[in-house]
Amino acid sequence: MLELIPDLPDKVVGVRASGWVGAGDYASVLTPATEAAIERHGKVRVLYEIAPDFLGYTPGAMWDDMRLGLSHLRAWERIAVVTDNDWIAGAMRMFLFAMPFPSKVFKLAEMPQALEWIVAD
Repeated sequence: MLELIPDLPDKVVGVRASGWVGAGDYASVLTPATEAAIERHGKVRVLYEIAPDFLGYTPGAMWDDMRLGLSHLRAWERIAVVTDNDWIAGAMRMFLFAMPFPSKVFKLAEMPQALEWIVAD
């Protein structure tokens, strides 16, 4: 399941992933919020929290994640991933060098630092 994280600046889309994340979650939560922010600002920052009860992504969700990322490649301004999930953190760190925008991985205990980084100008 994906749910928006409230009370963030308008240029930041915050989302929390928990349980199983499916394609419907992208269609109803992340894609509309991201596209609305891009429409308003031309760029978007994303704070993506992987909750401790996260179980994984369905194949449809992985496809939608890749499609969303590639279709707006020039619109990403910053992405912060906040997780204690080792395989997700490791995968993110492996591809940080190839991302054409600043990205960082934070531990769940570092959420205040992630928030500070994602909103900083």
